[in-house]
Amino acid sequence: MPDYHELAGLDASVDRVEHTRDAQNSAGRPHRFVYHITIRNDTLRVVTISGRKWLIVNEQGQRLMIEGDGLLGQFPRLTPGDRFRYNSYHLVNTTSVAEGVYFARDEDGQNLLIRIPSFKLVVPADADVQPR
Repeated sequence: MPDYHELAGLDASVDRVEHTRDAQNSAGRPHRFVYHITIRNDTLRVVTISGRKWLIVNEQGQRLMIEGDGLLGQFPRLTPGDRFRYNSYHLVNTTSVAEGVYFARDEDGQNLLIRIPSFKLVVPADADVQPR
């Protein structure tokens, strides 16, 4: 695996996390959390996002690793000053913590890493209560 390093001014923020109750979720991971993220390029380099890797740890310490190419089937190219906003989701079985990284490359072929700050996926106390 190539060496990746962080670059000051290239970062990500988790803008919002929502628990959704109306989605048809799997029985093993019935809680769907939609997260909204902004990736900012406040550097002087052009950067292309090439992949991502997530680690989700639930209350029992069970770990789920998710990784893949690009973001939502795209490989966003961020010029200096650009922002890329998107949303996606995680399915979990209990309250969990998610964190991860984006992999990127600049125009000179340098491999870059953008950390995704950790955030909690808190299952509401009444989430398992079915309407009558």
